Amino acid sequence: MDVAARPARSPNAPTEERVLSVRHFTDRMFSFRITRPQAFRFRSGEFVMIGLEGDGGKPLLRAYSIASPSWDEELEFFSIKAPNGPLTSRLQLIRPGDTVLLGRKSVGTLVHDALTPGERLYLFSTGTGVAPFASIVRDPETYERFSQIVLTHTCREAGELAYAQEIVSSLAEDPLVGELSRGRLIHYTTVTREPWPNQERITSCIRSGRLFDEIGAPRLNPQTDRVMICGSLDMLNDTRALVEAAGLSEGSNASPAQFVVEKAFVG
Repeated sequence: MDVAARPARSPNAPTEERVLSVRHFTDRMFSFRITRPQAFRFRSGEFVMIGLEGDGGKPLLRAYSIASPSWDEELEFFSIKAPNGPLTSRLQLIRPGDTVLLGRKSVGTLVHDALTPGERLYLFSTGTGVAPFASIVRDPETYERFSQIVLTHTCREAGELAYAQEIVSSLAEDPLVGELSRGRLIHYTTVTREPWPNQERITSCIRSGRLFDEIGAPRLNPQTDRVMICGSLDMLNDTRALVEAAGLSEGSNASPAQFVVEKAFVG
C-alpha cells in the first residue's frame, strides 16, 4: 500500500521540542521548560516564537521571552493563561512529554548590547513581563557590566510574585552567579489588588521617589543608570515617559543608549 509522503519541512520551520516540566503558580500564570536544540543560540533577555500545531497543521505561534539564561541546557518560559487566547488557552494544558513548536531565531531589545555602560541596572516589570529578567539576573555578564541590579515586579495579586521570588531565592545557591549577585541584586515587589507592604504600581513608586528612598539609591540619572522595561502596554508607555523625563534616551541593538523597552511582549 502506498503511503503519501509527508511534505518536507522548510529549513526555517519551527522545531518540535518536548515539554520537560510544567508548573502552575496561579489561575493566571504558569511556567514550562522544553528541550533546547543543540544549534539554538540566544542572548539572555531575547524572545522567540513558541506555539502549537493549529487547525489544518498550520503552526499557531506567538512571541515569548526566554526566561532561562543563555547558558541553560533547557529553555524556560513564563506565561499567562488567557481563557480566550488562541494559543494560551491551549498552551496552559500542556504536560511533560507533549510537543511544542520553537522558532529557530531569537531576537529582542532587552539585551546588554542595547545599553551603554552604566553603574546601576533597573529591570522594571509587571506580570509575566518578568520573564526576560529571570534570564538576565541569572547571567554572569549582568554582574560584570553593572555594580547593582534592581529588579522590580508588580502584580495584581501576591501569589503572582512567586515565580520571580523563587528565581531570586535560588540565586544564593547558583554556581555561576551566587557570589556575584550577593548584596548586589535588589528585588522590589509591589501588588495592586490585595494587601502587601507596597500596594502601588511601580510607576507611582518611581514618580513619588518611594522606590529610590526604599532601596537607598538616588533618583534616575542618565550618567549612571540603565533601564529595561517589560510589561503591559500601558505600563510600558507610562514607565517610558518617566524614564525619558529623567533624561534617559532609548537605545537599540543598532544604537545602544540608556534604556530599552520590549516591543513584542505577549500578555
